[in-house]
Amino acid sequence: MYENLFSLEGRVALITGASRGIGRAVARGLAEAGADVVMTARSEKDLELAANEIRGAVTGRVEYYPVDMSNRADVDELAKTVLRDFGAVDVLINNAGANHPQTLLETTDTNWDAMIELNLTSQMRLTRALAPQMVARGWGRVIYTSSIMAFASNHARGIYSATKAGLVGMMRAQTLELGPAGVTVNCLAPGPVLTDMPMSLLNEKEKQQFSDSTALKRWGQVADMVGPVLMLASEAGAFISGEVIIADGGLLCRTFGD
Repeated sequence: MYENLFSLEGRVALITGASRGIGRAVARGLAEAGADVVMTARSEKDLELAANEIRGAVTGRVEYYPVDMSNRADVDELAKTVLRDFGAVDVLINNAGANHPQTLLETTDTNWDAMIELNLTSQMRLTRALAPQMVARGWGRVIYTSSIMAFASNHARGIYSATKAGLVGMMRAQTLELGPAGVTVNCLAPGPVLTDMPMSLLNEKEKQQFSDSTALKRWGQVADMVGPVLMLASEAGAFISGEVIIADGGLLCRTFGD
């Protein structure tokens, strides 16, 4: 009765920011669940490597398109191209994003505008372009990669936190708008996960502090994010909408240090 709850057979999934880290792991997880997978990122070389790795493990279709998600014309063209080549997008994973730390007093308009464009505006545009065909079929899944930085923050993370909190608010409005047509909209909010982004921004002391702050006393792995996304993307998550799935190893449970 429940053996196919997590199956994505016959579905098409589009994942942005899919060449590395969480996006790459999620792309493979959805492919292994039976979905045809479309991967996007800026680097064609990284995309090719990731796509070939996934192709070696699944029998479904795996394609990739190099796209600069901060370019509005590229985002609009991506939606048209994928619908032309695949006929539909059933599952949209809005995962592309960046973090360029600046304190409030250091914040430049250039950096603010660039991060808002990539982390927030591009995701709205892609969802806006693909939602109509989900609504028309009466089924769809939209998942945004937010962050625990939407609920707590850190030094010089004001812009990043603003964009990730913005995703949560936008997601909840879209939930109400798209829900009557059978489209669910949710956020995944990862905590400290071993990806290139935090590893390039944090010093060794900060990395240890993040690990120690979780209840599990470790950093998350990208594989830890696959299960929550697969639940939201499949029939297992059919009655979950407007929610933020926090996957942080218990970090936000802590009020003060031990």
